[in-house]
Amino acid sequence: MDYRAAIIGGTGVGDLLLAKGTRAIHIPTKFGLVRARDLGGNVLVLARHGAGHKLPPSGVNYTALSEALRLLRIEYCFSTAAVGSLDSSMPVGALCVCSDLLDVSGRESVRFASLVEHCDMTHPFDLSARSKLIEAAKSAGIDISEEGVYVCVNGPRYETPAEIQAIRILGGQLVGMTAGTEAVAMREAGIKYACLAIVTNYATGLQESPLSHDEVVAEMKVCGEKALKVLLGATSR
Repeated sequence: MDYRAAIIGGTGVGDLLLAKGTRAIHIPTKFGLVRARDLGGNVLVLARHGAGHKLPPSGVNYTALSEALRLLRIEYCFSTAAVGSLDSSMPVGALCVCSDLLDVSGRESVRFASLVEHCDMTHPFDLSARSKLIEAAKSAGIDISEEGVYVCVNGPRYETPAEIQAIRILGGQLVGMTAGTEAVAMREAGIKYACLAIVTNYATGLQESPLSHDEVVAEMKVCGEKALKVLLGATSR
């Protein structure tokens, strides 16, 4: 089977994607085994955190995911990421096509950890992949922010108010724990990658109530199907 695109579902979307998939696909790579499903239409779907959301953000094998797509000669990869917003123009429930990133996670690239290999990150989220997401949203009549700076932290704990204030000073608009590392891994593997961020809460200190994972999951249930419509539309372009 020749796949032209892949979709990686994050929190609240991964299991939705797997449920829509049919045939299970196992892809052995030198970095580890990757499990996916055939969605039909030459599209492969993967759950970032595994079936049942068992892997924490720092435990996801991002390099294996990117290597699996490289071995299958997949050109485009689209993903979702649950994020906290630092920008009032992107409230809870908003969708954003990430345009730039700050990686403060401290995670090391496995692919080039022992090689002198420098990877250009002028556009950490591929321009053509981002355009496909934006066009799909417009075609579906779904409001979307076309730009946003994603800040990747290590997790799984949430950030402190002081950390969020520092991130705001650095220019961050959205904060999450996965898409930054994933973007780097995909760029290193030569995959055209774009991320559709879904705002599930305001970041620490910017909302009255303490943050909880249940809050994130609840909001993803509201926005998940809308996000999937954009992702599936992007794969057909």
